[in-house]
Amino acid sequence: MSALKKFFKDTIIYGIAAILPRAVNIGLVRLHTDAFGSERYAVNTEYYVYAAYLNALLTYGMETAFFRFFSKEQEKGKIISTSFISLLFTTLVFLALGLSFAPEITSFFGFEKVMYVKILVWTVFLDTIVVIPFAYLRVTNRPIRFAGIKIVNIVFLAILNILFLWAIPNGILSEGIVPEALNFYVDGEPQVIYIFLANVFASLLTLLLLLPNILKIKWTYDYSILKRLLIYGLPIMVGSLAFVTNENIDKLFLGEIIGDTEMGKYSGCYKLGVFMTLYIMAFRLGAEPFFFNHAKEKNAKNNYATILKWFTIFGAIFMLIVVAYIDIFANILISKKEYLDALAIVPIILLANLCLGIYNNLSIWYKLTDKTKYGMYISIFGAIVTIGFNLIMIPIIGFMASAWATLVAYGSMMIISYVLGQKHYAVPYNVPQIGVYVVLAVTLSAVSFYTSFRGNYIIATALVLVFLAIVYVLERKELKRLLRKGS
Repeated sequence: MSALKKFFKDTIIYGIAAILPRAVNIGLVRLHTDAFGSERYAVNTEYYVYAAYLNALLTYGMETAFFRFFSKEQEKGKIISTSFISLLFTTLVFLALGLSFAPEITSFFGFEKVMYVKILVWTVFLDTIVVIPFAYLRVTNRPIRFAGIKIVNIVFLAILNILFLWAIPNGILSEGIVPEALNFYVDGEPQVIYIFLANVFASLLTLLLLLPNILKIKWTYDYSILKRLLIYGLPIMVGSLAFVTNENIDKLFLGEIIGDTEMGKYSGCYKLGVFMTLYIMAFRLGAEPFFFNHAKEKNAKNNYATILKWFTIFGAIFMLIVVAYIDIFANILISKKEYLDALAIVPIILLANLCLGIYNNLSIWYKLTDKTKYGMYISIFGAIVTIGFNLIMIPIIGFMASAWATLVAYGSMMIISYVLGQKHYAVPYNVPQIGVYVVLAVTLSAVSFYTSFRGNYIIATALVLVFLAIVYVLERKELKRLLRKGS
């Protein structure tokens, strides 16, 4: 089996691990938006913004550093144990401090209840200590076990959400099953705390499933290895924090500048952009270990160029399909009409996420050349763009400013990374061809969304078929070559 064919095979399995959980999460959007108005839904959004920042901070680039050094070091056991012990120690310190100072944290950040903070601390703790075990499954080519655990996690999470927010409040289960002290209703409304509880229980189950892998880790610690891991990983951490800013700071700004109701609408419709996000995640899960493990091969750069082209093609297809049938997706996933006021952000967010996915592919140049500081600089630049654009434009055009800020930030990061990458680690990307696919998908999406054809699904289907036909005409020789090579 060729390297490319194995890559695409593993990516499909990782895709299941990424897509199914996200698909379930998309389904939960309907449950959550049914249970809460846009203002209450904003509390849930804000909570997970803080969780994203903490996850980036507490992993401090160790996952990517693990991939880099595991692929090139002889003493792989020490790489595993040193990286895991390091994360375990720092996360235990975070757990102790977070629980001890929960009241002060609640007051400082304006959380409604101390319990919110305690659940957040436990959730982040549980999610962080499984980072290296999951990374080990990926780097040792065990995608099926990886996918299996992720699927069990999301099914359990979905069951708990349905139980907490629908079954018990609607009297589906008898009152004797659940202690009355849980108080699922306050003034007749379910509480967002049960979304948080569902997440912490699901994270605990994931830890238990990975425990056999964790117990096999030898407790050996090498300070020299840790030093190299940190030198490589800390710029990744700063870049990750900047990325979280790009992804989430807009929601905090919207809540502060124009109110939680508008922020809730934006956040609800933003979830429709998750179709592109889950595609990017699936691709990254397969691509990151592949890029490192095959870096020394003679045709590595050509493979990277081929991968980016096909990533862009499939990403453009996803974007066009979602935009062409956007009203169908919106009506399925969001029942309350108040959220649909922000539907215009979705095409912009989808294109922004496609740019982000291309950037992630391009970023291999600074990871393979150990110049992760450049990734940090680019991400910081993107964060500055995001912050500045939001602060200036939100008072003028409302939540549309946040969508455009995301596109400008990711688009500029993509361009900067390509230019720098060609100087430090030149990969023969077919930029004109990639550009044609992006422009074509954007044009067809605009025709579908912004003209009188919107809602005409015969035209929508025709537009999608036009794109697919053009791809087939341009790529049929490449497809045949790849299939012959992989057979």
